[in-house]
Amino acid sequence: MDTTAIPLLGSLRGTVLELGPGAGRSLRHYAPDVRWIGVEPDARHRARVRGEADRLGRGARVLPGRAERLDLPDASVDAVVATFVLCSVADQAAALAELVRVLRPGGRFVFAEHVAARRGTWLRRAQHVWAAFGPCRPDRDTLPAVERAGLDVVELRSYTRPGPFGAAIPHIAGAALRPAHERKPG
Repeated sequence: MDTTAIPLLGSLRGTVLELGPGAGRSLRHYAPDVRWIGVEPDARHRARVRGEADRLGRGARVLPGRAERLDLPDASVDAVVATFVLCSVADQAAALAELVRVLRPGGRFVFAEHVAARRGTWLRRAQHVWAAFGPCRPDRDTLPAVERAGLDVVELRSYTRPGPFGAAIPHIAGAALRPAHERKPG
């Protein structure tokens, strides 16, 4: 879990859906009254997050699934959290469309992601090579994708973290809102 997103988690209320919670390290950062749902594709991680929820004494609903197809009703959650998930989904646009679908109008999307370096740089070329060999796609332009999905970015922090060979890997963390009134994603 990226520590940049932690303050954003504590402010969430109501029903919170976390995509790809892994082992559940973020659970301790949510308010005690949050109704937490996790969607995790890996069975081992689902078991670990249930164990972490039990250890913390908090209720947690952990569902199998993928971000591109959520088994939840439309407009059923108050917030969606994705930290280092949008880089590894098979179809980023579909995952964003799904999270918008399940998010209530006025609901909050909290995210932290590594993102593509500036075009034309050696780092961007290295990200393309890295993406060819694994499920992580650090070469995605995630912020424009969030905006195209119809979300309004209301808080954003851009920063770098150290990477291999002295590279400064670009990251973003922030929050976006689903507009209270529908508009077509663009």
